[in-house]
Amino acid sequence: MTIVRPRHEFQTDDKRLWPISEKVKAGERLSFEDGLALYRSGDVLAVGWLANLVRERLHGDLTYFNVNRHINPTNVCVASCRLCAFGRKKGTEGTYTMALEEAWSSAAQGYTEAVTEFHIVGGLHPDLPVEYFMDLVRGLKERFPKVHIKAFTMVEVAFLAKRGKRTIPEMVQEMKAAGVDSCPGGGAEIFADRVRHIICDHKIDGGEWIDTARVVHQAGMRSNATMLYGHIENDEDRIDHMIKLRTLQDETGGFQTFIPLAFHPDNTPLGHLPRTTGFDDIRQIAVGRLILDNFAHIKSYWQMVTPKMAQISLRFGADDIDGTVIEEKIYHDAGATTPQGMRRAELERLIREAGREPFERDTLYHAVTRSEDSFTIAV
Repeated sequence: MTIVRPRHEFQTDDKRLWPISEKVKAGERLSFEDGLALYRSGDVLAVGWLANLVRERLHGDLTYFNVNRHINPTNVCVASCRLCAFGRKKGTEGTYTMALEEAWSSAAQGYTEAVTEFHIVGGLHPDLPVEYFMDLVRGLKERFPKVHIKAFTMVEVAFLAKRGKRTIPEMVQEMKAAGVDSCPGGGAEIFADRVRHIICDHKIDGGEWIDTARVVHQAGMRSNATMLYGHIENDEDRIDHMIKLRTLQDETGGFQTFIPLAFHPDNTPLGHLPRTTGFDDIRQIAVGRLILDNFAHIKSYWQMVTPKMAQISLRFGADDIDGTVIEEKIYHDAGATTPQGMRRAELERLIREAGREPFERDTLYHAVTRSEDSFTIAV
């Protein structure tokens, strides 16, 4: 496969992009108005060229991935989010809640190669006590002491704190004591109140999500950050969302990775909406890379955009394509048709055929060196 390297000089007929290109080349921060121009430009290749310039400035040809496993302990949820096909009301058909032994056994299943991360998210269960989730984490740490536990979105942290009559700082400290190492970035959706009231009115609002992330970071834990796009939001909502993330990152430095998530409308109350196009997906990756100048990594989540689009995104600003995953429920319940998991060798092949160099990482982006089923992490 022939890889065409970026043109040495920026070229476009869209004059709105010329001053933006000068800012990018100089390493200057882009404004809200610059972000709108990037979304509204007809020259997506020029936008991608600028994003790739930043990507290669930061990471060269390296593309990060990890060997991870998703664990979704329950799909019972008190929320009624119109964007979700995963959550179920208590007592309705299709609900499940794993017993602790079942969850620990599920974590041990999968490939023979050792995972470096358990990614744990689930529904907001009305009856499960905080101790269930803390015992889940403690049991995983006892059985898999080398595996990093990335658990509980900001929405889950806030819900558990309220249910357990704890403050957010108390809840975060309890999570740390149980063995949680970092937090995933889900539940951010879109911060704009106008949108949030329609798609996820039962969740914490955008300001509460930011406040909870701040507490997580202040406690010394890292997290990711997501943005769900391709539903009823507009360009202004997306830029507002990313600038709020950028502002908190200036304050705490606690975000590791930004993950744009393409909305999958199937099996949701918003099923009448069209899916995102390939142009939507690669433009969002590129704009994210350009606006979020203080985020080290931009992830193209192959489960959401397909492995082929994830490959292309490696030329549009993305430097990470997530991991092996093994089993993923949330987006597949919403109609994702991608494989449930992918072997490490296949991820490496996808990256190399895109002209990039695979870099196996742990959750904190340390290098992982493998020997058959064992591994060491360079810190």
